[in-house]
Amino acid sequence: MKVIGAGLPRTATTTTLVAFEQLGFAPCYHMRNLFGDMDRALTLWEAVAAGNPDWEAIFGDAQSSCDFPSSRYYRELLEHYPDAKVVLSVRSAQGWVRSMRETIWPMYFGDSILHHVAQARRQVDPNWDRFIRLMTHMCWDDETGAFAGDHYSDEGLAAIMERWNAEVKATIPAEKLLAWDPAEGWEPLCDFLEVAVPDGEVPRVNDTAAFLEGMIGGGLAKLNEWWAAREHSATGLHGAPA
Repeated sequence: MKVIGAGLPRTATTTTLVAFEQLGFAPCYHMRNLFGDMDRALTLWEAVAAGNPDWEAIFGDAQSSCDFPSSRYYRELLEHYPDAKVVLSVRSAQGWVRSMRETIWPMYFGDSILHHVAQARRQVDPNWDRFIRLMTHMCWDDETGAFAGDHYSDEGLAAIMERWNAEVKATIPAEKLLAWDPAEGWEPLCDFLEVAVPDGEVPRVNDTAAFLEGMIGGGLAKLNEWWAAREHSATGLHGAPA
């Protein structure tokens, strides 16, 4: 592991993933890795949450990492990979709060289509239920969550982001840390990682529309799969033909 991402979700972490890999730090471990092999990955991350991490089993040959769940444990990762550098992806508090309200937060709270689809999926998809439980422990639990505190108000959620960023800056030695907003372009990141600046702009991926497509669409697909596999009734409502 050469580069550890310490930024919160919705701070352009998928953009950071693509950037790291484009700069030669591939493969990059990201939330997509957990989704790609949920049964194995959840078992490993549940062990991390219980205090028994096996970082080599999780990361394998990964040269970089970003996004939760890995960035949740940036301190522990730097202890395990002491020669790595740390990149804290950042954005404005207002932009981050708006993005969280439209994507991650309603998966757990509120009264939106995203919330109800995500919660209904828990009833038919055991691994999804495990994922929600794990992320609740890492993010929202009052004692263990990175977002513990007043996340219901926009001011409180913004303060949580500022608290996280301040903790990263206070924890990581300044010479090993870069706070990077992808809007700043390639130069600060490439200078910090000591690599050449590539042609073109920093890619921008996984906007709100893409997130909702994946989460709502994926949830509906699981629910439809469950519905299609059920024991079918011979009749419909009030005895009508099915």
